[in-house]
Amino acid sequence: MGVVARAARACRARATSLGLAGLAGVAALASSYAVAGRTPRFVAAPVASAFVDAAPAALVRVGIESLGSAAQSLVLLSALAAAVALYAVPVLCALLAADHARLPAEPLVAAGALAVGWGLVGAPGSAVAAAAGATLIVAASRLRAPKPGGVDTDRRSVLAGALSAAGLSFGGWLVGSADSGTGGPGERAASTGTEGRLLDRALAASFDVDGLEPLVSTEFYEVDINAVNPTPNREGWTLDVTGAVESERTHDLAGVRSFPTEHRFVTLRCVSDPLNGTKLDTALWTGVPVRELLDDAGVTEDACCVVLRAKDGFYMEVPLEAVEDGLLAVGMNGLPLPREHGAPARVLVPGHWGEVNVKWVTELEVTETPVEGYWEKRGWHGTGPVNTVAKLHAVTRDGGRIEVAGHAYAGTRGVERVEVSTDGGRTWADTDLTDPLPARVPADADDPALGGRAADAWRGWRFAYDAPGTEHEVVVRATDGTNAVQSREYHEPYPRGATGWVSRTID
Repeated sequence: MGVVARAARACRARATSLGLAGLAGVAALASSYAVAGRTPRFVAAPVASAFVDAAPAALVRVGIESLGSAAQSLVLLSALAAAVALYAVPVLCALLAADHARLPAEPLVAAGALAVGWGLVGAPGSAVAAAAGATLIVAASRLRAPKPGGVDTDRRSVLAGALSAAGLSFGGWLVGSADSGTGGPGERAASTGTEGRLLDRALAASFDVDGLEPLVSTEFYEVDINAVNPTPNREGWTLDVTGAVESERTHDLAGVRSFPTEHRFVTLRCVSDPLNGTKLDTALWTGVPVRELLDDAGVTEDACCVVLRAKDGFYMEVPLEAVEDGLLAVGMNGLPLPREHGAPARVLVPGHWGEVNVKWVTELEVTETPVEGYWEKRGWHGTGPVNTVAKLHAVTRDGGRIEVAGHAYAGTRGVERVEVSTDGGRTWADTDLTDPLPARVPADADDPALGGRAADAWRGWRFAYDAPGTEHEVVVRATDGTNAVQSREYHEPYPRGATGWVSRTID
């Protein structure tokens, strides 16, 4: 064989090894996913977390403002690609070493892949499954079948590996996606008990307008720092109350439920929500008033703040007077709190931006000095009360009539009035508003009407008018319970939330 032919064969063999290494990395991820699902035990999860932690604040801001929730998907895709590379490197080294020493490659591949998985997650099941998947690809590629005409050994090896990787990926996705967690936010309790009656009441009070969600959201937005959320563990979960207290406490879920429980309709809005965006939703939450937990521990006189710490490393500082009126929520719409909304428990801080309503909470640390929170360190300052907003999300036509509708929210100040202008803001008219939802209903209440009106929940609005026959601009604004009108000055969400009047041009 000539020098050129030998060199070409060597290059082809190395290319084959490189292709197999990449396919082995894909198979490793698929096998890990089959065992762990989309949980922190999935080998790509710590890679995604490392990307988020290492991202510069400016890049995070651009991602949030430009991509919104899609930024998390981009982080996960990048983490998947990086994890494939992490597995491909030791597999490639194992293949080259085995070929050079004329040894079986499978034991070397298994050892290298197991080391990577153990280093990433330290979970035997997920790490072993990933190593097995990578090894299977190499083993399948080395099976010697009769050589078909025109297809050389190297090409057959890659083809066998590709088919095996495709099969593993599809199977891993099916198996790993079978676990849906603890139920979705769109689910709700049956129409029995206090929760069911409250939910029925909210539905009956909602406006029946195409394109407008009812007063209890059918789809609740999800924003957090994770590409892969923490895994619920109701049995082993505990909440610590620490810091500037007379006696530190630790409660399990049963201990939390021993305190007085109540239901609250609460609206959450993300600080990154665009002026007429959709990161604004409402649910019926069930839990224990935070004041009960703090009083049980005995807050000291010099205390000023509470740092809410979560299982995923997220933390936010909230003024004591704000969080005292909050709720440690363990249920949502009459069901246990879903995983994506912080199971087993999250904190709801009345009237404050969504970022301080910490999910997967594990500690309430009372402090005597302010602490800079996770998002504050990254330039966002959505730790205060929300801005008043009226959103315009639905436009319907019926003959010569046009109906516009939406929701309005002003935090604990409540919404007293929503006005619409159909001529670009020159003249204004009052809209119809939904009745305020009830608030703070005791869990054992026989009458859901107890508790007064819920200030910290949105209200629906609608307005019908004769179509002018020409293109026109519809503007909407809200007035809160202090008689303050929604600010007209427009500002982007960064860093303290969007402001301005919502407008829409209608044909």
